[in-house]
Amino acid sequence: MTTRIGIIGYGNLAKGVESAIRQNPDMQLTAVFTRRDPSSVKIKTSGVPVLSVNDVENFKDKIDVMIICGGSATDLPEMTPMYSKMFNCIDSFDTHANIPIHFDNVDAACREAGTTSLISCGWDPGMFSVQRLYANCILPEGKDYTFWGEGVSQGHSDAIRRIPGVKNGKQYTIPIDSALEAVRSGRNPNLTTRQKHKRVCYVVPEEDADTAFIENAIKTMPNYFADYDTTVNFISEEIFNRDHSGMNHGGFVFRSGVTGFDKDSRHLIEYSLKLDSNPEFTGSVLVAYARAIHRMNAAGDIGCKTVFDIAPAQLSILSAYDIRAHLL
Repeated sequence: MTTRIGIIGYGNLAKGVESAIRQNPDMQLTAVFTRRDPSSVKIKTSGVPVLSVNDVENFKDKIDVMIICGGSATDLPEMTPMYSKMFNCIDSFDTHANIPIHFDNVDAACREAGTTSLISCGWDPGMFSVQRLYANCILPEGKDYTFWGEGVSQGHSDAIRRIPGVKNGKQYTIPIDSALEAVRSGRNPNLTTRQKHKRVCYVVPEEDADTAFIENAIKTMPNYFADYDTTVNFISEEIFNRDHSGMNHGGFVFRSGVTGFDKDSRHLIEYSLKLDSNPEFTGSVLVAYARAIHRMNAAGDIGCKTVFDIAPAQLSILSAYDIRAHLL
């Protein structure tokens, strides 16, 4: 069946979603909704309207899944519960510490409206989450390790840009090599958050902005920077555009564990991603899961979901026979 997609917001992630829709013949982009002046937003898909978010309610029966491309810091905690009262929704909420409360808020909205929504979808949280769960089930005695980068974090960059006085900003997450090597060697180190990653920020301040205030706001921001060694570099807009236009990212998930009666067999599971474009890859994940959410809602499975609740076959355009014949 065709899945009619709506997009709320039109930043980098939304552009990635739009691009991914073109690669899935059972997907159709129906409308893009923006908080900006719609006439100022130009999309790549011809014949698709760009409308004000104030018009979204008029599409309640015309959109099967709404993909919400907002920021985790302030947008998604409000937007996903609100729009889940009207649509099946997907978001990429990535503030790990706040996922339980976000889930409860979205679930309440879905059950009131009879909709199905998926939160925290992408690659982490998302694909990395699934790999962690599989690995924990297979190696129940062991340790988990997750490393992100080297690359651009969309959520952390968005959080920087929301600080008063910031004109533009980008944050790079960088794994610490010694920590990676300790995990790969099987030493099972006990690593703090600060020992695994560092964060490097490049900020274009507004004219006459208080850079000391901005730097302090970044370094003390809970759930984003407070637990890391963070470097803040203030640069010109020219240098920012020249040197920081890319959106690469990636990372690693490890599970180190033991098996056997004497626990003398050691195993290391490693899953990695290397991404030229974080938003395009994340958009591709969101679109695949939109197929699943549409199917689940059509089958009467309502409420808030995470990637743990969705069987892999639900993501695929292929028939069950073809999946078994070609991928099993």
